[in-house]
Amino acid sequence: MNALGPEFIAILMLGGVLVAVLTGFPLAIGIGGVGFLVGVMLFGPNITLDLFYDRTFNMLMNYILLAVPLFVFMGTMMERSGVAEGMYGSLYLWFGGLRGGLAITTVVIGAIVAACVGIIGASVTMLALIALPAMINRGYDKPLAVGAVCGGGTLGILIPPSIMLVIYGPMAAISVGKLFFGAFIPGFTLAGLYCVYIAIYCLFRPAAGPPMPVEDRKVPLAKKLSMLGVSLVPPVVIILAVLGTIFLGIASPTEAAGVGSVATIILAVAYRKFNLTVLKDVALATVRIASMILLIGGLSFAFVGIFMRAGCDKAVVNLLLGIPGGRWGVFAFVMFIFFILGFFIDWIGILYILVPIVTPIGAALGFDAVWFAMMICINLQMSFMTPPFAYALFYVRGAADPALGITTGTIIRGMVPYVFLIMVGLLLCIIFPQIILWLPGKMLR
Repeated sequence: MNALGPEFIAILMLGGVLVAVLTGFPLAIGIGGVGFLVGVMLFGPNITLDLFYDRTFNMLMNYILLAVPLFVFMGTMMERSGVAEGMYGSLYLWFGGLRGGLAITTVVIGAIVAACVGIIGASVTMLALIALPAMINRGYDKPLAVGAVCGGGTLGILIPPSIMLVIYGPMAAISVGKLFFGAFIPGFTLAGLYCVYIAIYCLFRPAAGPPMPVEDRKVPLAKKLSMLGVSLVPPVVIILAVLGTIFLGIASPTEAAGVGSVATIILAVAYRKFNLTVLKDVALATVRIASMILLIGGLSFAFVGIFMRAGCDKAVVNLLLGIPGGRWGVFAFVMFIFFILGFFIDWIGILYILVPIVTPIGAALGFDAVWFAMMICINLQMSFMTPPFAYALFYVRGAADPALGITTGTIIRGMVPYVFLIMVGLLLCIIFPQIILWLPGKMLR
């Protein structure tokens, strides 16, 4: 098999994973199985078993990855705290008078919750349960309403604290703290693009997002300010507890995740949503989600070990560096690969498999490591809204009340504009790289 060359082996391994996923195998089994079978054929069972054990063990012992279950716990507890309901109730009084105001409110809440949660399952589900019925019952265009939920909810995978960034950092030997602050402005830039799109859409199609009736908005200014302050203080406290301590160099991302987890428990207690049943449910959800992420990570890391031992990484790097168009031609092709794979493979598997391979390419092309990493992460934001492997579609489909009449086709029509808006965001980050690089440059550590 070695005589076939690393190029053929690379195609065999990557193609094998894609076939395994498309035929219904769980991602972890597909990646691990393909890597193990190719390893045994190339190097024999003893070397393959040793390599699988060593790489999986070393990955799971990485201190930074301890933040994964902590951020999952934090996000899941945040979902149960009732903070989002309070924010929606106060913000729609401010934006509800605008055409498309409730959809804009949905995106704004999605961005705020994203800075506290870090996992899209919690964000999208919360918005589907809270915001979607409010918009549909007030006569909003269904694709517009669903699109706002999907667009705002998926910001949670980009705006820190993001599980994606926690995983990316160790894979590329980049500070997770720098990635967090590199993602902050791009994440809110996307939120701004979403709001502008909704406003323009409703300007030309007023019936798609009717404003709230005047009588529903007749609330004294003092009360509106009080409601806004009360609803925004808890998430601001959590954001400062997590991101503030990282930015000031007081805590590492892992330590900050622990602080955030405690803060969300206190928040749930304050909102009277905390009890032993909630704690049990949150703990079980944390174990389930974190175990899935780390299992895929461990087997993917072992897969990459076989891939590199066979010399496939060098073959891929040489192939990509030979693409015409200079460094921007190579960059565009790398972005295209990530975009296409997002249609078919879980983002976790894409990161674990491709990041160790493409990171040296970014360095060889002279791109800043943080900028190159963030461009990939922004790109992968589209994978949550590109069927058939579109997480947002399944979360909304599962959480939406059947009485609302939300179909799969409705969700897809609502998500498509946001995929193009993310492309606009990528273009802005290429033209103005300081959108990504400015904030990490201000960090104290």
